[in-house]
Amino acid sequence: MDARKSLERHIICELRCETANRDRVRELIMMFVAPARLEDGCIYYDLHQRIDDPNTFYILDGWTSQDAVDAHAANPHVAEVMKELGPLLTFGPSITLSARVSD
Repeated sequence: MDARKSLERHIICELRCETANRDRVRELIMMFVAPARLEDGCIYYDLHQRIDDPNTFYILDGWTSQDAVDAHAANPHVAEVMKELGPLLTFGPSITLSARVSD
């Protein structure tokens, strides 16, 4: 495997909310997407919603390195959106960080 790929970091972030807050939670999470895609080191950044439980959202994102992940997490925009998003969540954000092991 290409050494650069082994340095990649891939994240699954799970967030859950009550039905009454679902539309606003989706709007707030979407506020992460476009800015993240412009950050250095972003490979992809996508929002998904569970079909069988639409109150559950997943952010699936990939970064070129741990440094890129750390820079994203420290971005003031993330903290600003989380101020409003956090109180609307019943679970999360729960973050699973992984490294690529296949080509």
